Order: sequence, then structure tokens, then C-alpha cells
Amino acid sequence: MFAKIIIDQDAKALDRVFEYTIPDDIQVQVGERVMVPFGKRTLQGFIVDITDNCEYDASKLKPISSKIENFAVIKPEMLKLMKYMAEKLHLKLASVLRLFLPSEMRTDKVKELVVRYVKLANNFEMPSNRAVKQIELVDYLKANGQKKFSEVSNMFGYATLSALVKKGAVEVFEVQEDREPEFDVVKNEHKKLTDLQQRAVDTICENKTYLLHGVTGSGKTEVYMNLIERQLEKGKAAVMLVPEISLTPQVLANFRARFGDKVALIHSGLSAGERFDEWKRIFFGKAKVVVGARSAIFCPIENVGIIIIDEEHEQSYVSESNPRYDTHMIAEFRRAYNDCTLVLGSATPSIESYAKAIDGEYTLVEMPVRVNGMEMPKIMLVDMLMELRQGNNSVFSIPLKYELQSIVEKKKQAMIFINRRGFSSFQRCRQCGYVAKCTDCDVSLVYHRFENKLKCHYCGKRFKALDICPSCGSHDIKQGAVGTERVVEELQKMFPEAKILRMDNDTTSKKNGHRAILNEFRNAKPGILVGTQMIAKGHDFEDVLLVGIVDADQSLYQSDYRSIERTFQLITQVSGRAGRSENQGKVILQTYSPRHYVYRFATNYDYKGFFKKEANLRKVTNFPPYARIVRILFTNPDEKIVAQDCKVCYNKVQQIRDKYQNDFVYLDVMKAPLNKIKNQFRYQIMMRFKLEKADEIEKAVFDCIDAKCKSSVFFEINPNNLS
Repeated sequence: MFAKIIIDQDAKALDRVFEYTIPDDIQVQVGERVMVPFGKRTLQGFIVDITDNCEYDASKLKPISSKIENFAVIKPEMLKLMKYMAEKLHLKLASVLRLFLPSEMRTDKVKELVVRYVKLANNFEMPSNRAVKQIELVDYLKANGQKKFSEVSNMFGYATLSALVKKGAVEVFEVQEDREPEFDVVKNEHKKLTDLQQRAVDTICENKTYLLHGVTGSGKTEVYMNLIERQLEKGKAAVMLVPEISLTPQVLANFRARFGDKVALIHSGLSAGERFDEWKRIFFGKAKVVVGARSAIFCPIENVGIIIIDEEHEQSYVSESNPRYDTHMIAEFRRAYNDCTLVLGSATPSIESYAKAIDGEYTLVEMPVRVNGMEMPKIMLVDMLMELRQGNNSVFSIPLKYELQSIVEKKKQAMIFINRRGFSSFQRCRQCGYVAKCTDCDVSLVYHRFENKLKCHYCGKRFKALDICPSCGSHDIKQGAVGTERVVEELQKMFPEAKILRMDNDTTSKKNGHRAILNEFRNAKPGILVGTQMIAKGHDFEDVLLVGIVDADQSLYQSDYRSIERTFQLITQVSGRAGRSENQGKVILQTYSPRHYVYRFATNYDYKGFFKKEANLRKVTNFPPYARIVRILFTNPDEKIVAQDCKVCYNKVQQIRDKYQNDFVYLDVMKAPLNKIKNQFRYQIMMRFKLEKADEIEKAVFDCIDAKCKSSVFFEINPNNLS
């Protein structure tokens, strides 16, 4: 017998199947991990097929060295998914397989947690009356049964415990235990569904894809839980995805309250041990409901009845690092494989998803009213240019200051949204114009006042803050655009009596950081939570009556065809955090472009009007979803090499363009907008073509990449981020 094996090495030259013989004394199956000889090394590999015949000279094949586990870690569905992703997204086979396992498991850095326990032996003899400590220990175990070795040792002393073990009075044994993520305990409430919620649950009943378009506060989570409950009753499993790690503690608490220990959690914020143990619970069928961020779509769950992607419009569902993939695409594959239901939920669906719903590819389910019957928060547009003319140079407009004062006096809560962390976006010399930039990335450094450091938000490098210009020696240093740190500092000066909290990547980097901040804010009266887009979605605080959007224009003028769509989504989502109980909410939206059409639609929560306008623009200008964008990104530490590789490929793509002249809308080669990240120079080929022959052109483009190319090459289809 022969095994076809993929070597667990992310190298272009090894991106193929290798053949090995199976020794008579080793029983293996497809999907198992094994150790195999490779050159002078012994490497890990994944068995993807077992055959009676081999394609090469059998006498030259080497045998498998050993097995790593006694079970197949890659299930049949995942093997099919591997082939699909490798072909469709042009990824390396090993890169895809790595997505299916906890990284620490692959590198052998995590093991099962084995805990030592002690208990009284069946026929033990009581210690002599003089051994007082030993008698106390025996009495303790009589009263409490088995206890952890470490706990008993700490209470009564290691010598006392060891003496009883030697006498045979106490037995020591080991138990394998799961490391579970922490979660808040909440009351299990089966809320009575509103008519709209019940209609949604009744409508979503077939094995196809649904788009659930429900306004913020319409009760989509309760719909999700009812849909999952129905699948569990049928003996099926469920996957529930959320866009941000910050949302998982809240969702996990609600799901644990409803479904108990059937729920498993998967996301990057877990410890290595927790991630490994949750993966095992899913793999062996102990967990039937998986809750998590993007990576949870690869969980080894079987017999799936429903997959739910909440806030489906979010950018975080698209991986922008290797391997690059779109969660929606993977979810559609798993839906088809399991013949199950896929639900995409959002108050602001992506233009692509809503277009598919309009065209009938998805089934549209609408929930246009909040579950509490309250109106959506009133959005007040504030012209910051007018504020400047009136002498207000503050971060906050007069109306926002007034409303914040009211919130503090009423001992209620507010959220302030600014999608820029740090104190200021850069430091610049007023005399010569010098801007502090990262040495490894083509970006300006962000000033963090709390640490008095300049940080690169791409590679994480830190530098000393500027006191003096290194170029001209001037002390006249200007701060750039305001960030979360600066907003918090200003608020603390204005409202010393209020609890001011900050939620961004800097404050949530520690384990359970999101959960700690959200719990602290929940109990802060009065309280103001300042944050980036982490606070913009999913959170439900009944005392939040005000939302302030400090700089609504920030996402509006990015060089990306989705910038206007993202601005509309952010405004709608963050506005939805206000007024989620019996009190009407308010939103103060600060902008320097009050006449831009996006604000007209956003302030009226007019998604359909916005979609009609935006879809028409994209159709006329040939942008997705009415065309396809393909970006080929080349990276290399040597700029000459990456430029040459890009040029060679571009010449080949030009030949393809000549063949499909009527289908190409755009083709160009250039440096990437961020020309260097982490000491890697970046060049790109951008192309846009019509949909009619898109698959045919796309395949031709992918096939033209030279195998001898020295640079790393990444393909992106309709990329989320063009920088």
C-alpha cells in the first residue's frame, strides 16, 4: 500500500503530493498526520490518499516513519475543502491544511492537560493518634471525596500527603481535563418572539442561503438561537460566526445559557490550551454549537444543519494575510457539502449580498422594526466647518458637549466612536515638514501619549517620541489627527466625575481584555466608552442613550471603491448602539462634508435608497458586484527582484488582455500604495474585467504566473483592502 502525503512546509517547491510506502507494522488512514523522511530531515505530513498503486518506481519510495496521533485529524469534508481552496484561491495545499488545526498542535507546543488527584484507598488504615495532620487529611478526604493533589498538598503539607500515599491509605490518580474559556454567567431566557421574529424563523426553513436584513435592535440574535435550537432537535450541529473577538464573550454567555456545554468557542484570543481543548471537543462531537470569529468556519464539526454569519458585511470576514480567503466562500462550500442552511445577517448588508438577494440567488428575509417597538435613534448632523468658524477648535462640537453633559448628569451612558487609535495619527515638524516614519514599513508612526512612544500599526515596531526634529533640530512638533487616547484625555478633563473607558487594539491585547472592559462599562453610571469599530456592532447596553461619531469622514475618502459603503455601514451600526431599551437614543454625527449623499441616506436609515444609488454607480462604472477585480501582489525584501517579477507577469497578463479586449475594463502595474511592510517591498498588478468571461480570464491570469518567480505572490479576488 502507498500513501499520498502533503508535507507540512509552506514552500512553493513542496506544493504537491509526495508518495511513501506504508510499513506492515503501521496502520494508517486518510487524514492522519505522520512523520516521514524528507531528504536528510524527518518532517510532518498529512495523508490525503491511500492507494494500491504508485505513480513512481516503488523501489525508490521511502516508508512512513511513524504516526503522530491515532486518529485522522483531517476529516473528509476538510480534504475536499482543501482541494477547492487550493484550486479556486490558488493557495498552497499545506497552507490550507494548516487552517484546519490549532497552530500549537502542529508545532507540538500543546498537550492534553493531565491533573493529579488523590482519594482514600478502599481499605485504608487510620493513622496513629500522634499523626494529627494525617488524621485531619483523612477526615478531609472522607468529607469531600477526591480532590486535586496540589490543593491537598497546599492545605496539609506535601510531607503529610506523601506519607499517607506511601502507607497506601491515599491513592494518586490522573484525570485529563479540558481548559474552558471563561464566560459570564447570564440568565437563560426564552424570550417570546415578536411577529417579525417568528416570521423570520418560519421562513428560514430550507437548505439554501438566506439574507436576514434586520435593523439594529431587531432581535436577530434571538432568531439565530431559535434556528439553532431547531437544528439541535433534529440531531444536527450549528456554526455561529461573529466579526469581532470583542463580541464573542457576550454571544458565548447567551449561547451557554441557552445550550449549556454543547457550545464551543473558537477564536485567536484563546490560550493555546483552551484552543486545543475546544478543537478536541468539536472534533469528537462533544460540542454541537460552535461560536467564533472567522477561523471558526474551519472547525471540524460534522452533520452541520445551519451556518450563521452575523454582521455579514464586515471586512474581518476576509483574510488579508496568507492564506487569503473569504469566509462567505468557505461557508457556501460547507453549506453545499452538508446540504444545510446558511444565514447571512446584517442591518447593513454588503452591496454584493443584497444584490444577490435582489436577483434571487439568496432569499431575502426582512426585520425592519426594533424588537422593543422604539424608533431608531435620531441622528443629528453637525457641520464641523461651521464649528470652526464659530471659534470651536475642540475635538467635540457644541451639540456633542451639551448631550454628553446631559448623559453625565442623568448618570446614564454614552459611546464615542473614532476609528483611529493612539493619541494622534503622526508627529510632524512644523518647520521642515519631517514626518516620523517606520523604518520597516512605508507608513507614518502613530503617537501613543500614554507610553510616550511612536508605534507602527503594521509591524508593531516602537520608537522614541519626537521632542526635537531629527532633520532640522526644531522643537516645534505638531500632532496629527486625533485618536482614541486624545479623546479619552479630553473627556477626563471635561467630566472628571464620569468613568471614561477606552476600547481599541491597545487596551484589549491582553487575554479577556474585551470582556473586562465591557463588564466595567456595564456597571459604570455615568460612563463613557471611547472606541474604534470594536464598539460599533453587536453590543447591547440598555443605558446607552447617546452615541457620538467624532470623525465620520475618516472612512469616506479612502482610495477604495467600497469607502462610501463602509461609511454608511459604520454610521448605521454604531448609531444602533443607542436607545436599545425604553428610552429614545440620540446620535451626534460630526463631519466636514455634510452635503455628501451618504449622510442623507445614513441619517434616515435608508438602506434601500443607499443601495439603489450605490449599485447604480457601480454598474455604470463596472465595479463589483457587476465586474470582478483581481489583484496580484508581489512581495520581496529586494525591491529590484519584486519589480522584475511583477514586470514579467504583467507582460503575460497583457497578452491575456489582448485576447479578451472587450472584457477587460482596466489593467495596470504599480507599486502597492503601501510600498513596504515589515521590510517586504510590495508591487501589484491590478485588473478589472466584466463578469461574462470572468472565470475564464481569472484562470488564464492565475496560470500565467511563472513558477521561477522569486517573490511571494498573493492573489486577491475583489480585495477588501487595496492598500
